[in-house]
Amino acid sequence: MSNASLKENAARFHPFDTSAPSITRRALDETSLLSGNYWGELRTFLCVAKAGSLSRAAEILGSSHATVGREIRRLQDQMGSQLVILTKNGATLTQKGQALTNELLRLDQRLFSIASDLRAAKGEAEGTVRLGITDGLGIVFLVPELQRFSAQYPKICIHLKSPVNFRNLRENQTDVMLGFSPDPLHEMTTVPLGWLHFIPIASESYIERMGVPTAANIEKHRFIDSEIYSAKGVWDPWRALVGRGAVSQYCDASVSYAMMVKAGLGIGLLANYMMMEPAFRPLDLDVHIRLQLHAVALTERLEAKPVRIVFGLLEKLFGTQNQWFAEEMVLSVNDPLYRDRYAAIFNR
Repeated sequence: MSNASLKENAARFHPFDTSAPSITRRALDETSLLSGNYWGELRTFLCVAKAGSLSRAAEILGSSHATVGREIRRLQDQMGSQLVILTKNGATLTQKGQALTNELLRLDQRLFSIASDLRAAKGEAEGTVRLGITDGLGIVFLVPELQRFSAQYPKICIHLKSPVNFRNLRENQTDVMLGFSPDPLHEMTTVPLGWLHFIPIASESYIERMGVPTAANIEKHRFIDSEIYSAKGVWDPWRALVGRGAVSQYCDASVSYAMMVKAGLGIGLLANYMMMEPAFRPLDLDVHIRLQLHAVALTERLEAKPVRIVFGLLEKLFGTQNQWFAEEMVLSVNDPLYRDRYAAIFNR
C-alpha cells in the first residue's frame, strides 16, 4: 500500500471522533501558559549575561542597578537555581546560567526574525538582513557593490556584522554569514563558494629598507603575526616561516593588519586580492594557504525573500566566477572594475 493510501485510510478510520470539541482543541485554545511569569526577567537576565555586569545591563536597558538586581533574584527564585554569581568584578554565569543563556540567544534571534518578517511580507524584497562578513572581504568586495544593490533593492537594509565566531552563525546572531567551513547543523543551509588564497606579502617600503626576503635570509626579517593564524594544521606553513624570523607586531583586526604591512612594519600573511594595492609585493617563500569560502544561512530564514536575495549576493560576489576566488590562485585580475573600486575606497 502506498504512503498516500495509508494517510487516506488513517484519516478515514481515525480511532477517535475528531469532531469532538474536547479532542480537537488546539494549544492556542488552552488559556494557561506553560512558562512561568518571568518573561521580562529573562530579557533582563540575557542582557546581564551579555553585558557582564548589573550596572552595564542597567544602562543598556534604561533601568536602575537595583531593579536589574531585583529581577535577577526573582528569576533565580522562580527557576530554583543560581544562574549568576555577582562579585565586585561583575557577573559570572553558573553552568545552569550558561545553558539558559544559550537557549535565550536562540530565542532572541528567532524573535528578531519573526519581527522582521512581520514588518515585511515574506514575498516582498523588504526588510533588514544581518550579514556576518570579515572586514577585509566586506570592504573590498561587498561595500563597493552596495550602491548598485540598494538601487535594485531599495527596501532591503543589510546590517553588516563582524563575525565573533568564524564557525558558528548563531553565535554571531546573524541571518547569513560568509564563512570558512560548512555548517553541519541540519537547521543551516551551506553553499560552497570560491577559494581564499593567503600568501606572504611585504610592502615596497619594507623591501627598500630590509631587502627582498628569501628562504635563505628569512632569519633576518620581521613579521606581522596574528592569533587568527594560530590554529594547528591549516596555518602550519606560516607558523614555521614566522618561527624562523622575528615578530615585530601582532594584530587580530584584518584591516589594521593589512595597514601595518603596508606601513612597512613587517611581512604579513594576506589574501591574494590584496595585490590590488600597488604598494604590495608577493614573496616567494613556499607558503600558500587556501581556504574555501561558504555562504551559510539559517534555513528557515531563507524563506524570507530579503534573506534569499542577500544569500544570492554572496554567491555572486564570492563564487569561483570571480577570478580572485578561483580554485587556482591568481595575483592579478584583468578587470579594471576591482582595481577602480579598490582605488576609490582608499583614495588612490
